[in-house]
Amino acid sequence: MGAVSSLPSLTGAKRLVIKIGSALMVDPQKAAPRHEWLDSVAADVAFLRERGVQVCVVSSGAIALARYRLGLTGGALRLAEKQAAASVGQVLLAQAWAEALGRHGMTASQILLTVEDTEERQRYLNGRATLQTLLEMGCVPVINENDTIATAEIRFGDNDRLAARIAQMIGADQLVLLSDIDGLYDSDPRSNPEARHLPVIDQLTPEIMAMGGNPPPGYSSGGMRTKLLAASMATQSGCAMVIAQGAMNHPLCAVLEGGRCSWFLPAEEALTARQQWIAGGLKPGVALVVDAGAREALRQGSSLLPAGLVRVEGIFSQGEPVPILDEDGTCLAHGLPAYDSDEVARLVGCQSDEIAGIIGHEGPDVIVHRNDLAMMP
Repeated sequence: MGAVSSLPSLTGAKRLVIKIGSALMVDPQKAAPRHEWLDSVAADVAFLRERGVQVCVVSSGAIALARYRLGLTGGALRLAEKQAAASVGQVLLAQAWAEALGRHGMTASQILLTVEDTEERQRYLNGRATLQTLLEMGCVPVINENDTIATAEIRFGDNDRLAARIAQMIGADQLVLLSDIDGLYDSDPRSNPEARHLPVIDQLTPEIMAMGGNPPPGYSSGGMRTKLLAASMATQSGCAMVIAQGAMNHPLCAVLEGGRCSWFLPAEEALTARQQWIAGGLKPGVALVVDAGAREALRQGSSLLPAGLVRVEGIFSQGEPVPILDEDGTCLAHGLPAYDSDEVARLVGCQSDEIAGIIGHEGPDVIVHRNDLAMMP
């Protein structure tokens, strides 16, 4: 636990990412954006920008808004219905943000991203350049997942991690997750009235990560677990993160004025920009699983050799960011494999000098070179 005096201040940020979920954006009684609340957030953003802070917003709410417009109010939606609703809802969401920011003299831009836009290196760099240019031009980018084309298998699935990925892309020094809870507790405060609020987290230990619970009911697809995963992505990139109550008007000013929240302090040794891209890989269902010997070798700074592989999960291409897990499921690192998943699967447990004979061509004698690894804290 860090000292309160070490807490960052939103006005001290150079670049700030704010994430807002559907439950905050949408008034379910009116089937519309919470306009008064949204105007107060825009006023907070204007206040920060007047103090030299560049701001990006990651906003949910498109599908929730369109459900009512399209009469899709009963039960879970099929994938095609979600995609159609997103197409309608993005217009409504962008309009709400453009009007709210415009009333305070700011220009909104809209960016829709898929997982592939952040996984493929050139698309990642292109997205980063666009965001940086928009910020330099004085715009407020409003970002959301492109649910119109993303399938269930290739979605971020929550905007907490998308916001952390955006923070990595633009080199933000602070990330704000506005939520329906005022921070992290050592147990679920909804079921345990004795749960203890944690105002400062200076290291994401396994004990802290275990405090993530199941997603809450309602619009949100996140929950505390995804917020802690976002914290891991952000803090190892040198970005502080705060979870704060967002339901009241002027939620950012409430944080500035010392309102109850949980700050996650940045790691002392931040990853390089390339390591941040590797570490932020979010493609679901893929992994390299290694034995205890390989786990210790990786922690000592070694490359991943085929002899330490236990199994390969999912399908991936050569050079695509892939998580590396131990046999207990703990994520040790992310890395860029020197071979695709089919070849790696054939190399499980072999010796490095056997690689060419197994796959039929010469190649690196490692599965992932140490220079292509980003270790997890």
